Amino acid sequence: MEILELLKEVRPDADFETSNEFIEDGLLDSFDVIMLVSLIEEKYDIEIRHEFLIPENFETIDSICELVKKCLS
Repeated sequence: MEILELLKEVRPDADFETSNEFIEDGLLDSFDVIMLVSLIEEKYDIEIRHEFLIPENFETIDSICELVKKCLS
C-alpha cells in the first residue's frame, strides 16, 4: 500500500498498521503531517489545500486515502 510506505518514510519506527488514531496515539505530530503532505503531493502530483489539513484527515490509512481521492477529483 503506497500510503503505508509514505507513512513509514516519515516515521519508520511507528506501527501504523495497528493504530486507528495516528495523531491521538502519538504516531504523527504536526511536523510529521507536513512531511507526509509533501510526500503525498509529490507522489500523486496533487495539491492538498489548507482546508484539508485537519487531524481527521490523517488519523488512519483509510482517511488519508480518502483525502488523496478528494484532491485527485
